Amino acid sequence: MAITLTKAAASHVQKMLAKRGSGIGLRLGVKKYGCNGFGYVVDYADTVEDNEQVFTNHQVQVIVNNDHLALLAGTEVDYIRENALNEGFEFRNPNAVNSCGCGESFNVK
Repeated sequence: MAITLTKAAASHVQKMLAKRGSGIGLRLGVKKYGCNGFGYVVDYADTVEDNEQVFTNHQVQVIVNNDHLALLAGTEVDYIRENALNEGFEFRNPNAVNSCGCGESFNVK
């Protein structure tokens, strides 16, 4: 299953890459973290390694390590801006069975 970006997320990534002046896309991963077991890791991607998959949405590449695919398969990444102080990526992960109130960590079956 693919990892997808909404138009809002893709637009934000494009703006940030342009501001940064380099990069080929967004690297998405997970790490052990938080009250529910796993947390999302988001960074700029400058290269694609042999052990990574690339998903393209709205002309933006999302790069995911093969080791993280099982936890992220089917995830939709959105960019939400509620107000000037509250904005960021939101993850809609069909593999997550529990998440903390702030959305920073999740657990899987």
